[in-house]
Amino acid sequence: MDTSAAETTGARRQLINVAYRLLGSVTEAEDAVQDAYARWYGLPRSRREAIRSPTAWLTTVTGRICLDLLGSARARRERYVGAWLPEPLPARAEWRQAGGADPAASGDPADQIVLDESVTTAFLVVMESMTPAERVAFVLHDVFRYPFADIAGVLGRSPAACKQLAASARRRVSAAGTPAGTADQADVVRRVKEAWEKKDIAALVRVLDPAAVMTADGGGVVGTVLRPVEGHARIAQYMVAIADKAAGLELLERSVNGTPGLVARRAGAVVTVASFEVVDGSVTRIWVVRNPEKLRPWAREGIAFT
Repeated sequence: MDTSAAETTGARRQLINVAYRLLGSVTEAEDAVQDAYARWYGLPRSRREAIRSPTAWLTTVTGRICLDLLGSARARRERYVGAWLPEPLPARAEWRQAGGADPAASGDPADQIVLDESVTTAFLVVMESMTPAERVAFVLHDVFRYPFADIAGVLGRSPAACKQLAASARRRVSAAGTPAGTADQADVVRRVKEAWEKKDIAALVRVLDPAAVMTADGGGVVGTVLRPVEGHARIAQYMVAIADKAAGLELLERSVNGTPGLVARRAGAVVTVASFEVVDGSVTRIWVVRNPEKLRPWAREGIAFT
């Protein structure tokens, strides 16, 4: 394989990482990357050989495809049943591959995504408030360190305009006060788990911030609350009511998008994934994904839940 072909093949992981951060969907990210590769291989061979950096070309095309998808996604999400949340991702360390294979070497796009602060649920939710152009400028520049001159080619705007878009996106992140994962988050999540299992409303209230908000995504496929539940007392009551109906449900502590979260499964199948925002030792936000279409990375055979 020549250098150009090797670089093209090796770019896939970076492209998946870019596309997931832009779209918040593993499935849509994979589709966008596949589309970019189709366009690459659709070029005449002489044109491909003239491109000095296939990775840069593929990143630009992937960015443009994601920009178009973000524009159409807003209309689709207006028709979405209930709240829309990004697809949650498991941690590679919690996968047990048959035969001991390295998950990073698999063909599953979810295994290629690097879990860092730019893919936490809190961060992805804030990015949903950005315009498509802001999101592309911010992700490419602030996360992947692409120069504004290159981002200009993706957005079809001047480098100065792209710089302004990234600055605007940065202000949105700052205004949202999105915290990084805290050292005590695992302990706080464990307290939530224990209180939920005991159906202890008082204990849940103690671990939740008074102004806490819980948002659930069932996609109209499975039953869940359609609007955010606000306030620690209401959330605690709701969680206990669910526990009363959840015979045979097993709750497990697992990493969700790189931070401590909870996974619920019934009869061996993952049915719910919850991620948390923790500030000063209290849960301020809970994001619950129940839409089975968004839980495919968790349904894969070999996930280590022991």
